[in-house]
Amino acid sequence: MATLEIKNLHAAVAEEGGETILRGVDLEVNSGEIHALMGPNGSGKSTTAKIIAGHPAYEVTDGEVLLHIEEDEFEGIDVDDDQLTWNLLELEPNERAALGIFLGFQYPAEIEGVTMVNFLRTALNAKLEEREELFEDEDAEDAEDDEEAGYDTSPMEGDMDDGAVGVAEFQELLAEKMELLDMDEKFAHRYLNAGFSGGEKKQNEVLQAAILEPSIAVLDEIDSGLDIDRLQDVSDGINALRDEQGTGILQITHYQRILDYVEPDHVHVMLDGQIAKSGDASLAEELEDKGYDWVREEVYEAA
Repeated sequence: MATLEIKNLHAAVAEEGGETILRGVDLEVNSGEIHALMGPNGSGKSTTAKIIAGHPAYEVTDGEVLLHIEEDEFEGIDVDDDQLTWNLLELEPNERAALGIFLGFQYPAEIEGVTMVNFLRTALNAKLEEREELFEDEDAEDAEDDEEAGYDTSPMEGDMDDGAVGVAEFQELLAEKMELLDMDEKFAHRYLNAGFSGGEKKQNEVLQAAILEPSIAVLDEIDSGLDIDRLQDVSDGINALRDEQGTGILQITHYQRILDYVEPDHVHVMLDGQIAKSGDASLAEELEDKGYDWVREEVYEAA
């Protein structure tokens, strides 16, 4: 089990005189929980997601983003007492991913020439390799000081069976995950998101999370642009991440409709760079009926 803890997070656009976007965000997401983060455009939802993942476009000016893990969090890796809490703001995006952070994009990129199966296996092996390096002892780290930062593997180079997970083993894993998500196996042999519909791209984001098995998955408006059938497919996948893998979900959305299929344990309303109100699933229904203005008025009246 892992816990993502955001404490008093302030952030601005990373440029001289950059606009302040986050003004003291406090949030805690545990493995196995589903949190919905809602709010109007420009309130800071996507910025929060990108900062968790380590996007360089934003500068954190105050606060912490912590990941708490358990001693048995990762199979085959001994976690020392001083490695149970990690300050994500001190880590590179690939290191955060290795610790179990996943970001599902609102607009996934298309990559011609790289099949999904090659991309996914490379991503999985890179994550496992990076994780081992994070938990290596200091002597082993000193011996590799001259190693370049980032992943050593690429979907475009290297022996096809390089990495901890070989081709045959990965094919079995991929088939298992695609069956779990009720996806057509033909998708795996297409180029990554190339020619995919909007719904197929979003379903592929969920497949990536299923393969990588993160402790915490941040899904940024994964429901945008989906018709009702594809919304159901994507929702089933999100529920499987929580129910079958124990992943904690931070679901960023404008609309209550996906929450009809992915029932949240907690709903948070973000206004003006802060979480202004939290509640259970009924809060999302109230927002659907009344909008956000009543929350703003309630906050200002209490101030």
